Amino acid sequence: MRLSFLRLLAGGLLLSTSLIASPALAANECAQGKTLTDGVLTIATGNPAYYPWVIDDKPEEGKGFEAAVAYAVAKQMGFAADQVTWVRTSFDEAIQPGEKNFDFNMQQYSITEDREKVVDFSVPYYTAAMAVLVRKQTIEGGLKPDIASLKKLKWGAVGTTTAVPVLFDLVKPDNDPLLYDDTANVAEAMKANQIDAAIFDLPTALYLSAVVVEDGALLGQFAPELSKNPDQFGMLMTEGNPLKECVDAAITALKEDGTLAKLEASWLQEATGVPLIK
Repeated sequence: MRLSFLRLLAGGLLLSTSLIASPALAANECAQGKTLTDGVLTIATGNPAYYPWVIDDKPEEGKGFEAAVAYAVAKQMGFAADQVTWVRTSFDEAIQPGEKNFDFNMQQYSITEDREKVVDFSVPYYTAAMAVLVRKQTIEGGLKPDIASLKKLKWGAVGTTTAVPVLFDLVKPDNDPLLYDDTANVAEAMKANQIDAAIFDLPTALYLSAVVVEDGALLGQFAPELSKNPDQFGMLMTEGNPLKECVDAAITALKEDGTLAKLEASWLQEATGVPLIK
């Protein structure tokens, strides 16, 4: 009888130890009762969602940097792939105050003080390098990836993004840049020869050069650490969302074990070959 009791006790202790040691289980317990739908993690992305963040506008396939990160975070939080559901929102709609139809939203949201007044962000899952988009003819004309060459260009940027302070702090152009209300208008200005160059985060610049601006090219990129306030992306949530602590813990764990770095290398760095601007 005593031996059976000791075996039972030992078995219970081993089970308890394994449960405590399981990060996914601990994270799942953290998220319990905090998601919109019990047992389901609802994630939002754009409509449409673009490469290289989501491949072929199908986030449910887990391909593309943000789609892959979303599923990695979900797994770390204890949610299986079939417990993740996707919804679509516009960029501006999601950033407004009030209730949301998602647990968190991934659309390359830069974490800023103004935005944090009305929504919550997770800890950063990506720190973006800023890249210079030009047309191939500009490079063929002799433009070099150095600050001295960049100062003389006619610049454009989206006025509400962190590209603007990067442009002023690092490039300090000779002429005031033209500011636009969205990425599409900057691209159109470049096509119409109204501007020589524009600055975006590296993945967006890659997309524009490959898909939107027919003869677009990337002159180079700035190392993130050169900026006083590197552009950092966070998962957007309803202000005061109790799920934030669970999401933060999951992202931190993925940083520490190298998962985020591997996903970034896989989806955002390989084969880009974009030189550093000096």
